[in-house]
Amino acid sequence: MRTPFSLLADRWQPSAAMVRRAAFTALVMSVVIVVTGGAVRLTASGLGCTTWPRCTGESLTPTPEMGFHGVVEFTNRMLTYVLSAAVGWAILAARCHRPRRRGLTRLGWAQFWLVMSNAVLGGITVLTGLNPYTVALHLIAAMALVWVALQMWERAKEGDGPPQPAVARPIVQLTYVLVTVIGLLVAAGTLVTGAGHHPGTPKDNKLVPRIPLDYDRLAQVHADLAFVSVGLAIAVVFVFAAVKAPPAARARARELFLVLLVQGVLGFVQYFTDVPEILVGLHMLGATLTWIAALRIPLALRTREQEALPAQTLPVPAAATA
Repeated sequence: MRTPFSLLADRWQPSAAMVRRAAFTALVMSVVIVVTGGAVRLTASGLGCTTWPRCTGESLTPTPEMGFHGVVEFTNRMLTYVLSAAVGWAILAARCHRPRRRGLTRLGWAQFWLVMSNAVLGGITVLTGLNPYTVALHLIAAMALVWVALQMWERAKEGDGPPQPAVARPIVQLTYVLVTVIGLLVAAGTLVTGAGHHPGTPKDNKLVPRIPLDYDRLAQVHADLAFVSVGLAIAVVFVFAAVKAPPAARARARELFLVLLVQGVLGFVQYFTDVPEILVGLHMLGATLTWIAALRIPLALRTREQEALPAQTLPVPAAATA
């Protein structure tokens, strides 16, 4: 059965380099949407648009009376369309590439559905008056999008053959533990935010609920997970050196360690300076980069070769037909 995608694939076959660029663009936009979402909260613009999917009950766009906060919230909503366009380009590039790469196409569609579900979750966040739990889920869903976008970008640089481990299984499992702890670190950060100083609206608005847990205790748990993450990162660096892991994996482990150090300094400085908005924004960007750095490590511990083409599709040498 012919579909619009198959008809397009007959007329346009993007190169492997273009597929990689499209996947990378989707990854970059997934990071941008995390940062701009943080900017909405940090500028107290979380209810800049008072409802969803419209901006107000009567208007799709912010009105002049809504001022700066309306513009910020509406701009973040519009960036979702830019993200959707980037994901759409990645899907089309993967679908139309020859030979067809079904795994890449599935990862592209997974991004699409994550974008759509997170848009709905963002709407629920507005309709519930910035409930801190839905805000936290909103960020975690965005981090899931980053994860899938990174998977697609990395897979675009590999073949489609079965993965071949480059180190012993216990080493791979160690990196999975590291990724899990980094994930818990990011999740704990969302709870700290939910109980913290930036509810997403002007501070004189007492109607926005907060997570009813002690802020200092949550911050301590977050810091403890950061210490565990740094310790595991150091262990991975030394283990990779001892087992002579692939150079790319060793480089990525060092990169994660450095990102964690910078992120830790930012976290401590913002805590002891009453969490200024600019440092919180940088810390959110750092959290996203830390997540990416951790996820890239196990992906460097495998190789994927191109699958062999079926015999009937192999080209016939010119000499054989002479």
